[in-house]
Amino acid sequence: MAEAAEFQGTPSAPARRWFRRTAALLAGVPLLAGVLQLPAAPAARATGPQPAAAPSGSRTVDVDITGLTPTTPSENDTLTITGTVTNNGRSTVSGASVALRVGPPMNSRTAIEDAAERKGYDSSRDGLEIGGKYARKVGKLRAGVSRDFTLSVPVKELRLNQPGAYLIGVALSGESGSEPWPHVLGIERTFLPWQPSGAPKKTRLTYLWPLISTSHLMARTEADEQQTPIFRDDTLRADLAPGGRLQQMVALGKDLPVTWVIDPDLLASAHAMTEDYLIEKEDGSTEEGEGQADARQWLGELQKAVQGHQVVALPFADPDLASLAHRGTKVSGALSHLQSATRLSATTVESILGVKPRTDFAWPVDGAIDRSIVGVATSAGAHNIIARGDSLRETGDLLYTPTAARQIGGGNTAIVADARLSTVFSGDMTRAENATPAVQRFLAQSQMLTMQAPDKQRSIVVAPQRMPTTSQAQAMAAALGGLQGGRWTQPSTLGDAAKAKPDPGATRKVPGDRAYRTALRRHELPTGAFEEIQKTQVALNRFKVILTAKERVVTPFGTAIMREMSTSWRADATGATDYRRSINAYLKELSGKVRLIPKTKVTLSGRSATIPVTVQNGLAQDVKGLTLSLKSSQPIRLQVSDAQTIDIERGHSQSLKFGTTAKANGRVFVTAQLITADGQPYGEEMPFEVNVTEATSTVILVIAGGVLLLVLAGIRIYVQRKRAGHDGDSDENNKTDMTDGSKAADEDERADESGGPNAVVPEQPSDPTPDTGSQNAEPSGSGEKVDH
Repeated sequence: MAEAAEFQGTPSAPARRWFRRTAALLAGVPLLAGVLQLPAAPAARATGPQPAAAPSGSRTVDVDITGLTPTTPSENDTLTITGTVTNNGRSTVSGASVALRVGPPMNSRTAIEDAAERKGYDSSRDGLEIGGKYARKVGKLRAGVSRDFTLSVPVKELRLNQPGAYLIGVALSGESGSEPWPHVLGIERTFLPWQPSGAPKKTRLTYLWPLISTSHLMARTEADEQQTPIFRDDTLRADLAPGGRLQQMVALGKDLPVTWVIDPDLLASAHAMTEDYLIEKEDGSTEEGEGQADARQWLGELQKAVQGHQVVALPFADPDLASLAHRGTKVSGALSHLQSATRLSATTVESILGVKPRTDFAWPVDGAIDRSIVGVATSAGAHNIIARGDSLRETGDLLYTPTAARQIGGGNTAIVADARLSTVFSGDMTRAENATPAVQRFLAQSQMLTMQAPDKQRSIVVAPQRMPTTSQAQAMAAALGGLQGGRWTQPSTLGDAAKAKPDPGATRKVPGDRAYRTALRRHELPTGAFEEIQKTQVALNRFKVILTAKERVVTPFGTAIMREMSTSWRADATGATDYRRSINAYLKELSGKVRLIPKTKVTLSGRSATIPVTVQNGLAQDVKGLTLSLKSSQPIRLQVSDAQTIDIERGHSQSLKFGTTAKANGRVFVTAQLITADGQPYGEEMPFEVNVTEATSTVILVIAGGVLLLVLAGIRIYVQRKRAGHDGDSDENNKTDMTDGSKAADEDERADESGGPNAVVPEQPSDPTPDTGSQNAEPSGSGEKVDH
């Protein structure tokens, strides 16, 4: 009670001391917690996601550069930069202004990459502000609000003292509610190449301009005379139409110093669209395609664009070399398709574009190589492998980027594309704030590459992504346009790059198979895909030998098999599976149109007879070279005549008759099988049952005579009874009756001595010849044709 009273009133001296010590201890808890990282009390712990902290300092405002011209200015030019500023903070920015800042020139390619990735303002590295009349006031900028800006600064005011890739930035300065003093609230950097005069040794630059698409054509065609092609969808038309991806690639590339890298399958598909074609719908039906005009215009423009340029043709349908090397080599015969695709490549390009392409280059996905990929690529005759620097990395002491070409053994050359220049446009280029810095980054890297060894001329190759989007192609074209002045680079072809003298210190050792990137290996075609491809090829080989117009089947299925191995399936594994299954199903359907008409049980009476078997040809062409063979499961009981050859016109059926010899009664199973000219079975065996019921001629005569006697006896009894009822019957009449009876008996005896024919009784409507008796035991020859 006393303690309670003390706490309720004025504390005593001891109590005051206790309070002071406790208060001091509590005051030190935050400091101790900061030092010892004490966990918060359970009641104070957050139970859910905390809101993100508002941007502050030099990240308060987001600055985007959406345009910069000219990309490579001269001394008398005016640099114009456009962009947008957005206040991402939670308070209004006041007194805001935008100004250009010029930093020092970059001293290495790595420094360019580091500066491009750096965030936030750094006064020691972001240079001096070009303010005054060249700055632009923004005024108040409320939270979440964006404003556009334009800066125009004469190049002479930038104080560019020496050639190089200068770091420039656009910075917004002002005051925020949480930081009410003038300072940089946001900055965006890019690069400005400065080369007032030409470099002493200009870099030879080869830029690959790829015309590659996904697989569009199916193996299935219409059965008409023209074999109207059928497309998986109508996406190719959209790409070829004005404004489409492929139309833009041609329109942009025609005026650029590039080497065209073309998949011949794209040309073949576009050429097929110039005439009548069909589009497969989701339900399996088809509709007429309407892209003929777009296809004709695109091909016409491409023919003009490639004139005077080097054209490299990839193997038909751009087969996935890495998948073949890592998975396909486990399946016998898979590599033969690469060789076929290479042979078809040159003829396709030359016949459609009228130019002779180079076919001795191989381009694995992303330029990633290992020893097995090189082995597969060179097996088809490509002795120049387009690799990339992040796959064939430099391991020596070179202080500069070496020439792309280097010998890798076996008479083969690796053309190592520069990884930084090749990947700079692989991102989202639909937004100007991404495309503009990417263009400047490309130009800065190419200039710095030349400046690494100014007294040494080198040959550099750029191999961009296989299927650039429209916006990516536009950014690529803008970058190449910035090099047109030729101040530090000069254009070169891929053929010339392959012949360039290699740097002695450049890496030449091809990585082992384990060095192949896991991310790329994950998207390879599986081994099972190549097994399915080979099953299709085996079935096609068996089918084509019976055809009289082989090209109508071999050509569409052969190219479809090549398309099954296309690199484009890496982005669509499900589509690849569906495509393979559709080819197998259609080939099975087509080959099944030449078939044996099923038979039900056949009954044979007698020692010898014939069995008819009908073959149907439902194809739109004649078949020949087939042999039909019948095999008895018990030759001792039932023998069948030899196999017979058969040729069948399109849309017809034909029957063959096989002689049989029965030696015992009972059931015997017979198997019918079609065989091709090379001795391979065609289609499934057709088993059917034959029931032999042998009855001798003596037995038949006895039975027939007995029946006849019974009939005559019945007639005689009837006549006698009728005549007995008439009183006026004379002896003469009785004599006549006896005479008639004797004649009837004589006739009965003659009937006993006669015999009946043996017969076969067909038991199914498919047997076209019901009279197959013993008198027709020989084979029927060409048989009977039955129109559908």
